[in-house]
Amino acid sequence: MANAENTAADGLGMGRVQVEQLLSGGVDVITGGNHSWDSPESVGLLNLPQVVRPANVDPEVPGRGFVHVPVGEEMVTVLNLADGCAMASTKATAGRVGPAYTAWKAADRRGITIVDYHGDHVLEKQIFAHTVDGTAAAVVGTHTHEATDLPRLLPNGTAFVTEVGMTGPDGGVQGFAPENLVNNLRTTGNPFDGPMPTVYRAPIVLGAVLIEIVGGLAASIQRVR
Repeated sequence: MANAENTAADGLGMGRVQVEQLLSGGVDVITGGNHSWDSPESVGLLNLPQVVRPANVDPEVPGRGFVHVPVGEEMVTVLNLADGCAMASTKATAGRVGPAYTAWKAADRRGITIVDYHGDHVLEKQIFAHTVDGTAAAVVGTHTHEATDLPRLLPNGTAFVTEVGMTGPDGGVQGFAPENLVNNLRTTGNPFDGPMPTVYRAPIVLGAVLIEIVGGLAASIQRVR
């Protein structure tokens, strides 16, 4: 599975070419977050059966929050959730974001469950992971782009990492070139009030974890570099 909410050419939302490359390259499920509705192209891609966005939004918001994927003789449920802070500036979901744990309880979870928890708050991610420990096979954090070390197995068999990290250009500002953001901050006091940043040009780094699941729960988790 891959979170692809920043794969568009400008780094905002999903791009069709990039999503097709991921799917043809072996990705089975694409997850999202606050950028899932950034463009008409991104919204259109939410119709693909392999693409999900956070489940804890109102039903009329485009997209689905989870998907069932048969893997060999197993069924895997991939559930996408987000915290309120990550979604706060998302116009498509303004006033229509609910609690992540409520969406977890309501989801049609079948077989092995893997959660992409898209959130700003380390505390919320950790509390959620411990709450579903032994029920979800894995909870992988996304959104902040900065990979955290120490992926771990929780006591009851759930693999957890606070932040998987970004696969993208090393350095810069979450994959963007810093110049416009810096100039905006210096001239207006607001880094986002002015010319938008461009994608940073630098060597690509990998943000990923590999999880081994046995009997419905995690046997190991390790960072892939």
